Amino acid sequence: MEYWIGLRTGIALILVIGAQNAFVLRQGLRREHVLAVVATCALSDAVLIAAGVAGIGAAVDALPWLMPLLRWGGVAFLGWYGARSFLSAWRGGAVMTAGEGDRVPLAKVMLTCLAFTWLNPHVYLDTVVLIGSLSAQFEGREWVFGAGAMSGSVLFFTTLGYGARLLAPVFERPMAWRILDTCVGLLMWSVAATLIFADM
Repeated sequence: MEYWIGLRTGIALILVIGAQNAFVLRQGLRREHVLAVVATCALSDAVLIAAGVAGIGAAVDALPWLMPLLRWGGVAFLGWYGARSFLSAWRGGAVMTAGEGDRVPLAKVMLTCLAFTWLNPHVYLDTVVLIGSLSAQFEGREWVFGAGAMSGSVLFFTTLGYGARLLAPVFERPMAWRILDTCVGLLMWSVAATLIFADM
């Protein structure tokens, strides 16, 4: 029972399309390093969930400088990536067909993926703090709940990354890529704005 509760919780927390999910979707549409991106996102979530179940949330509370550092690092990264997406939308034509176009080196994709994951303060709140505190309700079965949450992450990112190819016919049109890049840019900047004004 705890496993299925954890599975549903894990999926629910990452279901909303955020900066990381938009990046995974775009990589899936490009059919570029999809396995590496999906594995990186799922493994990162697993590490963070394990930290939460192990009680690291209390340690995060004890380091008051950590969350502001992640917050402003995230703002800078999201601002840069949003501007890059807007530039791509304005130029247009960079990728006309899903799976085609100039391939980005794996190392660069991985660094971007890790930045989306580890520079996002919300991921710590969702995984380390929230899932960690929820797991404490299942005394003696915390790791079963945590395993369910990890499985939810694997299921979600795999579906998003590999399911994106079903949208490939739509993205055979240049305008579709321009719209996607514009939406990604708006999403990145809106998340950055949320981080900036979080305490106001």
